[in-house]
Amino acid sequence: MLERSSETIGDKKIWIGPPKLTRFEKARIVGARALQVAMGAPILVEPSKALSNPIDIALKELEAGTLPITIRRTLPDGTHQDIPLRWLLQG
Repeated sequence: MLERSSETIGDKKIWIGPPKLTRFEKARIVGARALQVAMGAPILVEPSKALSNPIDIALKELEAGTLPITIRRTLPDGTHQDIPLRWLLQG
């Protein structure tokens, strides 16, 4: 049986991967959200003059923790864990 280490954030356990958002996950989230904003999706943060392009808006939304996204981390054996984005931003 596969032995897994776990990281605890509050009373929640993350069984797969680090207890924070990886740079690859961050890039994927920002890219996908920037595309949504560019296609006309509603903005989830207060608009300002400094937020002029979709990538800046997506980064600001990620930093603010307003994105309702779940990260799925998968192991090679096919098992996975769905982790809400807010758990990974706390770490």
